[in-house]
Amino acid sequence: MADMNDDDLLDALGVEVPTLKTATRAPREERIIAGFEDIQRFYQTHGRAPLHGEDRDIFERLYAVRLDQLRKLPEAQTLLAGLDSHGLLSGSAVATVNVDDLDEDALLAELGIGSESVDQDDITVLRHVRSSAAIKAAEEIAARNPCKDFEKFKPLFDEVEAGLKQKLWVTKPFGKNASIEAGDFFVLSGLIAYVAEVGDTYRTPNAETNGRLRVIYSNETESDLLLRSLQRALYKDSEGRAGSRVIKVDSGPLFSDIAEPDDIETGTIYVLRSQSSHPFVAEHRELIHKIGVTGGRVEARIAAAAKDATYLLADVEVVATYKLHNLNRTRLENIFHRLFGAAQLDLTIEDRFGHPVKPREWFLVPLHVIDEAVERIRDGSITDFAYDPQTARLVS
Repeated sequence: MADMNDDDLLDALGVEVPTLKTATRAPREERIIAGFEDIQRFYQTHGRAPLHGEDRDIFERLYAVRLDQLRKLPEAQTLLAGLDSHGLLSGSAVATVNVDDLDEDALLAELGIGSESVDQDDITVLRHVRSSAAIKAAEEIAARNPCKDFEKFKPLFDEVEAGLKQKLWVTKPFGKNASIEAGDFFVLSGLIAYVAEVGDTYRTPNAETNGRLRVIYSNETESDLLLRSLQRALYKDSEGRAGSRVIKVDSGPLFSDIAEPDDIETGTIYVLRSQSSHPFVAEHRELIHKIGVTGGRVEARIAAAAKDATYLLADVEVVATYKLHNLNRTRLENIFHRLFGAAQLDLTIEDRFGHPVKPREWFLVPLHVIDEAVERIRDGSITDFAYDPQTARLVS
């Protein structure tokens, strides 16, 4: 007995030792599980499923798209059934965007990754690839024909070229969500491009504006292309260079309800009114406003307001918007905070986990005073005024 090892002893006693089977999974299954675990960690941190939206963090947008795909995969439903303790795959937290309705550009925009895409065989890895849409856009830009009536446009190009040399015209980066209108000038692939005509526009499935353009180039050629194709080319041309807009120095107001031809549309000031049932908010609803600035769509920004403590955990009403042109959004937000700082809402609410939150950018200011402030920012006189909370008006 003393010379018997453990296996010999168990054999002598007639005890069978079952062979342990090592569970093996295919690489795809391992990636699906790993991807879902990322989503679960997000849920545990934030108390909700990831959401779509341009104001969301890139990882949240990635997780939202991934979750949409997992909900549609039968093999994922079977594989993850035992791991889905929060009911994420059941769709209890409905996504705000249907990926089936998005084209390639819209899907990439949801991820916020430009010309990157999700590899079809690996839902957890982003790879730098050039989408077919981007390739098509480059081909459209390259497909130029001789401009038979170029003499009609030549004086415009001469004015811009001379203005650039004399620094009467300047170039500005073409930013995300920037507008394109008839009469706009751009620098694209080393040429000056002039938008001569904008045809009938329409809305794409992902709510983007599109339409046919007639674009004239300084080398006496022209092209008939889609507005979205020109936007993509201006983000980055075929040689990897970003395009730019050409404008006159000090042209136009800072911002206005009507965009002037030489303005750059960089965003929107929005004024919101809360639908919160909080007693203080309900009592002063007509006076309490949130003032913000966004470079994207206001609708996308407030889509999940009822779940966000920033918006007082309630739906909001958009009561005013003002387009921005050629203005730094951060500086503008600082102007509003300086101007209305004395009237900032002093309110602490509890988030869904019982944690105290003190929302910012909410002010006890009447809407007509905000309108006046916007006008005074536009004409430059705002530096001579301050807001008096006692009289609820701007005073010199």
